[in-house]
Amino acid sequence: MSQRPAASDPRAFLLSLFQAAIDAASPGKRVPMFLPSRPKGRTIVVGAGKAAASMAAAVEAAWDGPLEGLVVTRHGHGAATRFIEVVEASHPVPDAAGEAAALRILERVTGLAADDLVLCLISGGGSALLAAPAPGLTIEDKRAVNRALLRSGASIGEMNCVRKHLSAIKGGRLALAAAPARMAALIISDVPGDDLSIIASGPTAPDASTSDDALAILHLYAIDAPAAVYAHLASPESETPKPGHPRFQSVENILISAPQMSLDAAAAQARAAYVTPVLLGDAIEGEAREVGKVMAGIARSAQRHGEPARPPCVLLSGGETTVTVRGRGRGGRNAEFLLGLAVALDGAPGIVAIAGDTDGIDGSEDNAGAFVTPDTLARAASLGVSAAERLADNDAYTLFAALGDLVVTGPTLTNVNDFRAIFVMPAD
Repeated sequence: MSQRPAASDPRAFLLSLFQAAIDAASPGKRVPMFLPSRPKGRTIVVGAGKAAASMAAAVEAAWDGPLEGLVVTRHGHGAATRFIEVVEASHPVPDAAGEAAALRILERVTGLAADDLVLCLISGGGSALLAAPAPGLTIEDKRAVNRALLRSGASIGEMNCVRKHLSAIKGGRLALAAAPARMAALIISDVPGDDLSIIASGPTAPDASTSDDALAILHLYAIDAPAAVYAHLASPESETPKPGHPRFQSVENILISAPQMSLDAAAAQARAAYVTPVLLGDAIEGEAREVGKVMAGIARSAQRHGEPARPPCVLLSGGETTVTVRGRGRGGRNAEFLLGLAVALDGAPGIVAIAGDTDGIDGSEDNAGAFVTPDTLARAASLGVSAAERLADNDAYTLFAALGDLVVTGPTLTNVNDFRAIFVMPAD
């Protein structure tokens, strides 16, 4: 069978893989499959994350019985609901709307009975959106720490370790607040390894990390946090409920979507186009530009030596890279990954790539991601734009915008983290 359909329009092929990954994590498909049984008492729905509103809408469409509740999502990621209130707040830096929503969620689950059910809808982004500071801290304290961590190059696991120990609701505290009610949490993972205690900083999961771990992370990245933050982390009150805590015997945490599921869907789409998929992993971490350099080496190996697969093949990966911000430019981690990839490929023929955040927003920009083609650097140079200079200034967005190579989807209303696909064709 001819391989021309993919090779004749590589961008369309790569977009089809990205869409397959997004579709595989659709709350409308996944949520109804995992709904718990109806309780004797009330059903209270709460949740947070970039997919929380679409998950709430999916619950309403499938639930057989009365329900009420409140979820908080990122601005622009709302969905139409009838019984579950949707609040929009700031992400990735928390704001007063997220703080108020988190406090109202705590109020909703307080004072329930053992016959009641708390149905939690959790997805990536929930950590910043559940912005209820621990006693003695303010939202400004949390904003200062979040901003510094986002620029430091810390991993999502490290950031969420700190966030859990500065929160009144994360790190298993939502589960404690809802006792003695039964709790079922439907969770869409956006973190490497699908650790339930890291996704949205684990509001319904026990936490094995400690306040000392959080302090060590702040010291490691030289975070200039407010004095109140350091004082809180030094106090016993900052500690989170640990594995083995009896409360979690009546809490069920259910992973309903994860990055690997989306990579598998993209791989199936590639096979349908007679392109060999190579899955490099769903938990790739590290500096975005350095990951781009490594991926360029793998793509060149495939093209030159047929390893890890002979062309035409597509290298698929997921996970969450980081960006240590040293410049003043614009762009999220996917754009920075792609620019690092383009610089490393240096115009190698027959290699085209896409990378994007499956929630439709790369960092805080308006794009999901971008494309890299063999002529990316040459087209940029013809416009007087130096790829190396843009990379040094963390300004990948500006370069891809100038080339018309941004991928703009708008909010997808799901979130299984970053998706990367590098299509390798024969060099000749």
